[in-house]
Amino acid sequence: MTARPGARDVSGFEAVRAAWRWDEVTRRIEATRPADVDRAIARSGRRSPDDFLALVSPAAAAFLEPMAVEAAAQTRRRFGHAMQLYAPIYLSNECNNVCTYCGFSREIPIARTTLDGEAIEIEADALAALGFDHVLVVTGEAPERVDVPYLARAIDRLRPRFSQIGVEVQPLDEDGYAALLDHGLSSVTVYQETYHRETYREHHPKGPKASFDYRLGTPERASRAGVSRIGLGCLLGLEAFRTDAAFVALHLDWLERACWRSRYSISFPRLRPHAGERPPKVEVSDRDLLQLVLAFRIFDPEVELVLSTRESPRFRDHVCTLGITTMSAGSRTNPGGYSGGQRASLEQFSIHDERTPAQVAAMLDRRGLQPVFKDWDAAYDRDAARIAST
Repeated sequence: MTARPGARDVSGFEAVRAAWRWDEVTRRIEATRPADVDRAIARSGRRSPDDFLALVSPAAAAFLEPMAVEAAAQTRRRFGHAMQLYAPIYLSNECNNVCTYCGFSREIPIARTTLDGEAIEIEADALAALGFDHVLVVTGEAPERVDVPYLARAIDRLRPRFSQIGVEVQPLDEDGYAALLDHGLSSVTVYQETYHRETYREHHPKGPKASFDYRLGTPERASRAGVSRIGLGCLLGLEAFRTDAAFVALHLDWLERACWRSRYSISFPRLRPHAGERPPKVEVSDRDLLQLVLAFRIFDPEVELVLSTRESPRFRDHVCTLGITTMSAGSRTNPGGYSGGQRASLEQFSIHDERTPAQVAAMLDRRGLQPVFKDWDAAYDRDAARIAST
């Protein structure tokens, strides 16, 4: 149930993206003055996209301390001291795409595998034994093998072990997401990778992912289908990260108004080492990444902010109290990685934080946070859907 874009597949956000011209947004970010940053931090109520440009600007780098104070306060008011923990479960590294930055790219000569049947259950049992109740199903984009019926069967096998099951797979059409919801799908994550159309084309020359427009419309299709949680983000390092982050914020702002029945999260993936590695176009330092986290939290106090094991233990330990609400732990990025059935050479990228879930939970506890393995919001979502249908 993937397709070339039709009328309902082209994003309503495209008109906004096109109106905010990339070069002009970059110029406005670079032209930000310290007084603009001061106003954005001090403003009460919802910040505007213009405020976000100030918060991600080079000028704001001198304001990280007051930004951190504001971001931490916003996070505690909305989310308390809870930190949701989850883990990705990789089911396939088969992929039809050629992506310059990904270890699953079809032109990279690695062994390919797709877990099915009992192999999924063995992997799920190994992951459930670590205490997780929230998993994210990840695959490459190979629709002839990893199609909607395959994903539905996989969710059916995972459902007895986990109460919340998200997917980070190829973009689907609206009917595809609706079909997976019938099997217990909880959330959809899709990164645009970069909002710069020409750079996107450079990094996705072949395969179904080459369609910028179809991918851009994915959050809207998922929301129309009834998906309650949708994750957004860009791959930091493909383009000018401040400008790309500004377009993520614009996309978030538009979706929260136009597709308001869904809730949203933002992730911060940075390029990590992988097979066939290509260095990032733009280096994103820890300080830069911290600024992005703080800017998104101040911009939108309601949005969930997600940080993966791509990042170092030191960085994760520092930023977890300053805006992040969801973290992965103990991650394996290769099919069969938790049960030991597959080699690490099948992984999509190298993780940096290799601590066990128990070690991450202990770190959070030492910092006054409550690690949460069970997502109580999932039960709330099901109850709300049941009430709405009566």
